[in-house]
Amino acid sequence: MQLTDSASPTHLNSQQQHLEKFIARYINKTKTSKQLTQAYRSVLADRRNSIGFRKTIKEMVYPIIGKYASGSKIWDIDGNEYIDLVMGFGVNLFGHNPGFIKEAIEERLEQGIHIGTQSDLAGEVAQLFCELTGMERVTFSNTGTEAVMTAIRLARATTVRQKIAIFAGSYHGHFDGTLVKRKKLDGNLVTVPSFPGVLPNVSQDVLVLDYGDFKSLEIIKAYQHELAAVLVEPIQDERPDIQPQEFLLQLREITQKSGIVLIFDEMLTGFRIHLGGAQAWFGVEADIATYGKIVGGGLPIGIIAGKATYMDRIDGGIWSYGDASFPQVETTFFAGTYCKHPLAMAAARAVLKYLKSQGNALQQKLNERTSQFVEKLNTYFQEDGVPIQLANCGSIFTSLPLGNAVDSGDASSGDMDLIFYYLISRGVFIIPNGGLLSTSHTDEDLEYIIQAVQDSVKELRESGFLP
Repeated sequence: MQLTDSASPTHLNSQQQHLEKFIARYINKTKTSKQLTQAYRSVLADRRNSIGFRKTIKEMVYPIIGKYASGSKIWDIDGNEYIDLVMGFGVNLFGHNPGFIKEAIEERLEQGIHIGTQSDLAGEVAQLFCELTGMERVTFSNTGTEAVMTAIRLARATTVRQKIAIFAGSYHGHFDGTLVKRKKLDGNLVTVPSFPGVLPNVSQDVLVLDYGDFKSLEIIKAYQHELAAVLVEPIQDERPDIQPQEFLLQLREITQKSGIVLIFDEMLTGFRIHLGGAQAWFGVEADIATYGKIVGGGLPIGIIAGKATYMDRIDGGIWSYGDASFPQVETTFFAGTYCKHPLAMAAARAVLKYLKSQGNALQQKLNERTSQFVEKLNTYFQEDGVPIQLANCGSIFTSLPLGNAVDSGDASSGDMDLIFYYLISRGVFIIPNGGLLSTSHTDEDLEYIIQAVQDSVKELRESGFLP
């Protein structure tokens, strides 16, 4: 929370006293997480150790270190229990450590981790995946970043074009080729690297456009002969309220006519909002889509799936034994020691078989419960005059920027950050950019969260941090 200069000295003193008491309470509850973070800081370079750093709350800027997880709950190194709303950043659709995944991993572990020979499960997993998604061919990587990187390479190799278009506000992993942003230079919008270490020439082949803005479609038309691909995060993590179906339908039409590869990044939406992901949700068929998270059942995985025209660039295309056929498609390069890892394949098979048995009813029920949960909280916020509004798409939810509170350094962002610390202190594990529900969250869990939110708001108001 930001302590503003305009407040009276007495008011500031009261706020500061309360903040100091809260910080002491928070640290006392999570002291081992803080101690271990400091103990290993010199050897462990970890972004999580300093996320959200501000001088006023410096003493409680450290990650909660987990020890155990089951169902909707996690327990930290100090033995504190939390209802988890992070859920592995979208991995744990079924909650933590579900029995059917645990059994599959334990069974496979007994057989040894054989890497080098082909996985005996890869074909079955690929077949199940294609059956559920409607994709023609798939290949496996280890992370979402690798999957996106490969999808772009396949698009460029097939179209023999260099440029791609992405949308502001989207996240596609930590691949240099997507770590770019728009910036005004001499009155003109140009694409530049988002972070130090990303080479300027990388940004020259990337257009950054506004998602859902039909003007972006006109720009894509203008560059249609240069664009290899348009990369879309159909539901942006931080703005699940933006669901531009008509925009996507028109984008699909434009890309089809101009030979641009339409890539959907379905890391978060794949198997979560619908059994068929965002493509089924919007009724838009992508040429290539990338997946991960849920499919791996808690183990690292990335999946690149799509039409054979593009996926054939991995292996040369379809051929058979006993005839004159041979791989006829020129390939690009794709590899990875741990691709199709035996444990990841076992978990993925278990997940896909379970999803197939449940049908889309699993997603529909979870989506409805999330919408009801969000509606209850929004009703409370509105009736009680709390400057927070939530939005969701399926079981993905986040708080929306209100008024001018869009910059990470402003007072409203600081207030939001402090609310999340208060929730953690009350046993609700959440991060500032939103949360996700799983099928393991109970009605009692959700009622507890709502009460924790109300109690946190009450305490913040009593201390003068909220009006």
